[in-house]
Amino acid sequence: HFLKGYMDQLLLNIHPVPKKTMGNFVVGKNSECLSSIENLISFNDHFFMYIWGESGSGKSHLASALRSKNVNVIEDVEKLDNDQQIKLFNLFNESKRLHKKLVITGNDAPNKMNLRPDLASRLSWELVYQIKLLTDNEKKVALESYAAQKGMSLDKKIISYCMANLKRDLHSLILTLDALDEWSLKAKRPVTIPLLIQLLKK
Repeated sequence: HFLKGYMDQLLLNIHPVPKKTMGNFVVGKNSECLSSIENLISFNDHFFMYIWGESGSGKSHLASALRSKNVNVIEDVEKLDNDQQIKLFNLFNESKRLHKKLVITGNDAPNKMNLRPDLASRLSWELVYQIKLLTDNEKKVALESYAAQKGMSLDKKIISYCMANLKRDLHSLILTLDALDEWSLKAKRPVTIPLLIQLLKK
């Protein structure tokens, strides 16, 4: 078992998963939001931002990138129960008082998630941005760039096949590429459509 874990780690080291950074986030139609995030990180004009969007829009990528810049991020506000919402309301007020940067993410606009009214109004106070989903072409570019960062050699037909036959959100597509890469390394076989079809049957 130890040996298997060691081998798995060796394989991961060959093609490590790229860190989620501001630089490798595929902007799409979100350039205004991205530039506001960069400003939030670099300057002190604002202390707070609320970011919302559908699953797979890239909120968790931005959350990871922000945390790496020492910004406090609370994700998925819609999942918080009443007590957690009160704590978050207090955290917001404390962050404002101390001018400590805070970013909160959710799956909808602040007033559409049945949150406590006091919290919903706080989330709307400063910057609010909706992350717009990427187009299919933008997703293809994102996947090609992700594969290149991992050092995978990947035929564009593989990406087209994934887009045509699998769940189309970027998160699922990236997980598929990771699984395909890992399996191809273990099986010592190049990444091909037949290999992908075999993987999907597992």
